[in-house]
Amino acid sequence: MAATTACATSGKEGQQPRLRADALRNRERIIAAARETMVEFGAEVPLDEIARRAGVGNATLYRHFADRLELIHYVTLSVMSRTADRAESALAEESDAFQALRRFVHAAVEERIGALCPLLSDGVDRDHPELLAARDRLESAIEAVMRAARDSGQLRTDIAVGDLMVAITQLTRPLPSSSCMDFDKFVHRHLQLFLDGLQTPARSELPGAAATLEDLRRRS
Repeated sequence: MAATTACATSGKEGQQPRLRADALRNRERIIAAARETMVEFGAEVPLDEIARRAGVGNATLYRHFADRLELIHYVTLSVMSRTADRAESALAEESDAFQALRRFVHAAVEERIGALCPLLSDGVDRDHPELLAARDRLESAIEAVMRAARDSGQLRTDIAVGDLMVAITQLTRPLPSSSCMDFDKFVHRHLQLFLDGLQTPARSELPGAAATLEDLRRRS
């Protein structure tokens, strides 16, 4: 996972000795708490709240992460790595290719991948080698799941990775209004409707062209 990979670096550059087991557990708790609170409250959530949620002191948080941007960097790595893990596990463990795709899509919701876009603010280096490697692995893992479903004849052929990720992002991005706090209970229901629309035979012709992740990066 990203938290484990991240433990060997400091300030996103250079190498340092491997962390002790207790220090590694603290680091993983901080990343997990940051992921939860940033999804819940946004990227500007007070670091004090993240430390409190992780069950560590402020000094411990700052020993591991120099500032908010570094923490966001590792939260992003964690989300991408965990989501890639889910895609790879679904493909390896499911005998039905489209069921593997279903399993992955619902798992991606649990990882709150829709929160990534708001986290990647202007101050975060999107071209950092760690982020590029994590992004490539995630894209490859998702494409493998989709290719298997396509090759099985169950996934319509006019859909690409970008189309899938836009839908997942839109359905899982946090909503700003507190009146939508119960929104999450509808997400899996709506994802199931979306997945039904991906199956063959297609019931309509889609406008435009299938979107790759590279298309999304260029348009952003």
